[in-house]
Amino acid sequence: MIMHSLSRKAEDYLEAILNVTFEKGYARTKDIAAELAVQPPTVVEMVKKLDRKGMITYRKYDGVTLTPAGRRIAEIIRDRHVTLQSFLMMIRVPEAIASKDACIMEHELSPDTIEQIKAFVKFIREYHGDDRILRQFDTFRAVKSVVSA
Repeated sequence: MIMHSLSRKAEDYLEAILNVTFEKGYARTKDIAAELAVQPPTVVEMVKKLDRKGMITYRKYDGVTLTPAGRRIAEIIRDRHVTLQSFLMMIRVPEAIASKDACIMEHELSPDTIEQIKAFVKFIREYHGDDRILRQFDTFRAVKSVVSA
């Protein structure tokens, strides 16, 4: 897939553009900058690169739109992020840390690993119910921490 020719940073930008578009219905460079916690000139530099690669369409005063190819990649990255964040939160990683770690992991794990994690999260939710198995996990963690202390 084309993703191999994109840097982690470029993938993060595509995901951020998708997120901003979902939230606001459009994406401007200042919105993307806020989403990624970077300065607007940094965004302009990257969106120009992504425009040249055919991932987005950038018009200075109209903002940024994803091309079909860019949207496909952004959706894959976003799905990876959501899957990993869900898994991490399921094992009781706090949300802010889970989001940050998912952002790192989404670029590094193989698609097969992501699919297995996705299947596991779905399995736990659909066949075991979050509450029962996660309460058991909480009890296990509590007992382990008492024994370790």
